[in-house]
Order: sequence, then structure tokens, then C-alpha cells
Amino acid sequence: MAEAAVLAPPRIRPRLSRDEWLMGGGLCVLALYLAITLLVPLVIMLAKSMQDRDGVFVSLANFIKYFTNPALTGAIGHSLWVSALATLIVIALAFGYAYALTRGCIPFKGFFRLVAMAPLLAPSLLSAIALIYLFGNQGALKGWLFGESIYGPIGIVLGSVFWTFPHALIILITALSTADARLYEASESLGASRWRTFATVTLPGARYGLISAIFVVFTLVITDFGVPKVIGGQFNMLATDIYKQVVGQQNFQMGAVVSLILLLPAVVAFFVERWAQSRQSSAVSSRAVPYHPKPRPVRDLALLGLVSLVALVILGILGMAAFASLAKLWPYDLSLTLRHYDFNTADGGSWTAYGNSIEMAFYTAVLGSLVVFSGAYLVEKTRIAKPLRTATHLLALIPMAVPGMVLGLAYIFFFNAPGNPLNFLYGSMAILVLATIAHFYTVSHLTALTALKQLDPEFESVSASLKTPFYRTAWRVTAPMCLPAILDIAIYFFVNAMTTVSAVVFLYSPATTLASVAVLNMDDAGDTAPAAAMAMLIVFTAGAVRLLHAGSSRWLHRRTQAWRGC
Repeated sequence: MAEAAVLAPPRIRPRLSRDEWLMGGGLCVLALYLAITLLVPLVIMLAKSMQDRDGVFVSLANFIKYFTNPALTGAIGHSLWVSALATLIVIALAFGYAYALTRGCIPFKGFFRLVAMAPLLAPSLLSAIALIYLFGNQGALKGWLFGESIYGPIGIVLGSVFWTFPHALIILITALSTADARLYEASESLGASRWRTFATVTLPGARYGLISAIFVVFTLVITDFGVPKVIGGQFNMLATDIYKQVVGQQNFQMGAVVSLILLLPAVVAFFVERWAQSRQSSAVSSRAVPYHPKPRPVRDLALLGLVSLVALVILGILGMAAFASLAKLWPYDLSLTLRHYDFNTADGGSWTAYGNSIEMAFYTAVLGSLVVFSGAYLVEKTRIAKPLRTATHLLALIPMAVPGMVLGLAYIFFFNAPGNPLNFLYGSMAILVLATIAHFYTVSHLTALTALKQLDPEFESVSASLKTPFYRTAWRVTAPMCLPAILDIAIYFFVNAMTTVSAVVFLYSPATTLASVAVLNMDDAGDTAPAAAMAMLIVFTAGAVRLLHAGSSRWLHRRTQAWRGC
């Protein structure tokens, strides 16, 4: 046995093919890109939070200073309870709305779904501006608040409910759409009441969707900058505190401290939401029977009333913003005019800002789609360097847990450092594109991975057996088959690039001011009507691009996706 062991031939490791070398190299490049645009800036921000203004290491002194100042720590309590209240309202409304669309027999479901998605096309500042025109000191409905002021927590909650509502609705529609009809039949045969069936079948079946929606909405509200900045008044929130520390006081170190505090609830919410998503995916077995709701006049009438009321509020807020952008002099002269769309006469705004937003959104959509799909392809298809693949995938998940303002401040610390060879990017259009791609990377990455996982891996095996380079297979086979997902990623990047404020508010220069930032600047300067006009222009642009995307997707689906019907 010993002699046989000695004479056994040594194991020869197979040589890597050219494709494997290229894919491994591409994976390394992707990991380096994600590290530079995500991980390194966050690490540097952590280091800055432990330095004084002269760059001297002071350990936790900045954190101690923050937590011993009641004027500063009050923002933590404000952010938590306002976010919790807004989340409670959103989840209640979104669940009822989703229930009506999936479990009710109401008319015009397509219309109500379309209206509910409208806030996705608007920057968060639009709802705050509209609420000021509705309930502000000169608002059309100022008496409806029983003497309370809209400037503060009431306004923040109402504005946050408006723009986060569709995010919760998307999740809850998905959760309520995966019902097993056999459970309802069993409940009915056992004589259970409708309320008992709802409590023991419907709610448990949607619980992971509810958990996911709760933490998504909570994270969006607590990290939002636009609504509290416009309508918050003197009511401090963590996101606005970062802005005040950095822009108002030029105290970047304390801004880093507040950013890290804001990062904590976002990270916790991210991990809980990911856990909920993983559990939701296995909630329905392969033997499940699709549930088809039966008409019930009383229930359906109540659900129709609910969705009609919510849709009316959404359209009312959008309509108020549109009317404010056209009213000649609110509230004294309500005749219509287009002069507020002459942004070159407004303080803080210009048509150049709108052009910059179109340019930035276009570059973000094109480059972001290319980077994300190529990266997802390498993560999914590379068969070597498994630890590197896992690390790269984890890096791609980081942005979902990082608020936009935190990422923007981290970019200041990293790209504005004098010794950084990438310093030339600071203040340019390129850094805005990089920040926006990084901020919205995770959802796009997961979308691309989902599309790639639907394809049979035999495509790559056959390609390798025919000695066809992987990049040719990816270009001629994989990309055309995943074209709907690539288009979805592109439109996701474009719309979010048009509407984002928090990720870019620290990074623009006078030459690269964006439309969403111009809305903020015009509102700060007191030009509220032009700010409403610019916000509505963003809505019109994002809506037009959405319609163009829908039409082109339908045409491309017929041309490239016929194989799905075979």
C-alpha cells in the first residue's frame, strides 16, 4: 500500500481555458470597480468620522460630542417616530389597495394600478411643494388641518406617504398574488367566517411581503432628504442634519458621524427585508392552485371606495403641483401662464439644469445597464474563483443598505482627496453618473441575475464545445434573450436619475446642476412656482420615457422573444 501510494501519479490541475482567464479577469475588474465606487468611499467616511477638522485622529470624540448634544440627538427620535408613523399609514393603505387589485372584483383595475404608480415618476420634493400649496399659510385647504401647521412632522408624514406608497404597493401586490386556492376552499368547507379566513389564511400568506414592505418604506422615509428639507421647517431629521452639517456649517466630520448613525437603521432594514424576500420565495408550493376571487358586492364596493379615495388623493397632489406651476400669482391671480417654465429667470434654476438631468439620466441608463448586466453575467456564469464571485455579489448588494446622502458624502471624502488620482472626476458629470449607478445598483443587479437564471446553462456548454468565445455567445444569444430585463434596467436607471436628489446634492457643480437639485434651490430661494414647474417637467419627462419604453418593449418582445411561446 505504501509503495502504491508512492508510485501514484501526481494529480495534474487542468489548465484554465482562455475564456476562463478572460471571465476571471473581468470579474476582478468588476470587483475593483465596486470597491472603488462603493466600499472604499464608505471606509474613508468611517475614518473621517474619527478625525477632527485638521485631520487628527480623535477616536470616538465626535460621536461623544454628538450624543451629548440634545439639540443634535433629538433628530434621531424625530426620524424614528415620523418614519414609523408614515410606514404604518403607507402599509395600511397599500395593503388595502393591493387587496382590492388582487382579491377584489372591482372595475378599472388597470387605471387604478397606473395611478398608484404615478409617484414613482416624481421627485420626493414634488409632494412637499404640492402640500404647501394645499395646506400652507396661503394654501387652498389650509383650514382643514384644524389649526395645525403643515410645516413640520405632519407635512413630512403626508409627503412621505405619497412618494413611498407605490414602493409598498409593488411588494404587496406580489405577495397577495401568490395565493393557494386550496386553502380558501378548505377554510370555506370548514365553515370559517370571512374574517377568520382573512386572519388565518390571507395575512399569514402575505406576512413576509408585509415585513419586506414595512422595512422598505421605513428605510425610504428615514433616509429621505427632499420632503423634510422642503416642508420640515424647524423639525430636525437625520437626513437634513447631514445637509446642515456639511453645507451649512462645513463640518464634514460631524456630517460623517450623522451619516453613520443614519446608516444603522438602513442596514438593519436591509437585512430584514432580504430575509423576508428569501422566505417569501418559498411560500407557495409547486402544487398550488391559483386563487380567483369571487364577486362580493359589499366587499367590492368598499374596496372600490378605498382605491378611488387613494387615487383621488394621488391625482389631487399631482394636479395641485401642475396647477401651481401654471397659476400666474398664487393665490391672488389664478389665471394660467407658462412664465414659470422660463427657468432662466428663476433664482437657482435654469433650462441648463434640465438638460443636464437628461444627459446624466441617459449616460446612467446606458452605462449602468452595460455595467450591471456584464457584471451579473460574470457573477452568474464564471465557473472559477468562487470566493471572488461571492465577494463581488455581496459588494453588489451594499448600495441597497446605503442612503443616498451617505453615499454622496462618502464620495466627497474619497474623490475630493488631493492625493487621489481620480480627483479630476470631482465636480464633473462623470461623478454624478458614477454616484447614481452605485446608488441604484442593487435592484438592477438582482433583476439581471433573475433574467440570467431563467436561461438554460446548456447554452454556454454547447458554445464551449464548439470553441465559440463566451463573449460572442453572450452578445448573440444571452443578451437578446435577456433584452426585456436589460430594457427594464435601463428605464429604472433613467427614471431614478431624473428624480434623485439625495445621492447628488453634495456632488454637483455650477456647470452640472440637475433638475431635481434646481427644484430644491428654487424652493430655497422662494421661487416655489418655478420649483413646482421643474418638478412637473421631471414627471412629464419620466412619464414620456416610460411610455416610450412600454412601446419599444412590446415591439422588441415580438421580434426577439418568440422563443418564449414555443
